[in-house]
Amino acid sequence: MAKHRINAVSKSNIARAALGVTVIASALGANAMTANADTATGVAAATAAKHPATAIAAHKAGAADNDRTETKINVTASQVLAMAKAQVGTSENSYGGGTKFQQWYAGSQRAGETVARDGGSRSAYLNAAWCSMFVSWVGEQTGARPQVGWDAYTVAHAKWFAANDRFGTVAKPGAVVFFAWDGGKSLSDIQHVGFVVKDNQNGTISTIEGNTGNGKVEERVRPKSQVVGYGYPQYAG
Repeated sequence: MAKHRINAVSKSNIARAALGVTVIASALGANAMTANADTATGVAAATAAKHPATAIAAHKAGAADNDRTETKINVTASQVLAMAKAQVGTSENSYGGGTKFQQWYAGSQRAGETVARDGGSRSAYLNAAWCSMFVSWVGEQTGARPQVGWDAYTVAHAKWFAANDRFGTVAKPGAVVFFAWDGGKSLSDIQHVGFVVKDNQNGTISTIEGNTGNGKVEERVRPKSQVVGYGYPQYAG
């Protein structure tokens, strides 16, 4: 994956700005800098580095925005996980973009809503950190999106689950798992998101995640100590 240099800003500030700051980047004209694939990449990381206070403030007002419908779906957790697993190996380009997940999100109705919420432009999503876009895309492709949710900003995605009383601390197959690498347990600490495959019953979970490692979709094993919580889609069966 493309890496860009980040200077003069703590990881916690980048984490709080997280993914959604990409839409501010187009307005601020930030240059690309180095970031971990699991936290902030491309334009989003650069903006968080140069303007962390601006990025954080822009998301506080509308972080929980999303559709609030409780539409029932005829999709199982196994179907969602199969779709996610089929994407393993998909990789971003040298600019941190080029994935079908980013392209789909940039052209989606939701992108228009989050641009209205956060500012910026749709095109800013094309090279933005895409872990939450990956989860959203899988939901869309399987017909599970009304339960999986959709957003480009991990914190907003988690807050949507919480607002619908579907957020907790028990790992379940097909749950949407939200991470904070420093072990923080506040929703505002969230830096990354993926799907739970299983609880390994040894303090770890197996997952499928986008924008991880070197900017790919990968199967991972994560310690539960890095988990902030889980969003629970109401699957069929």
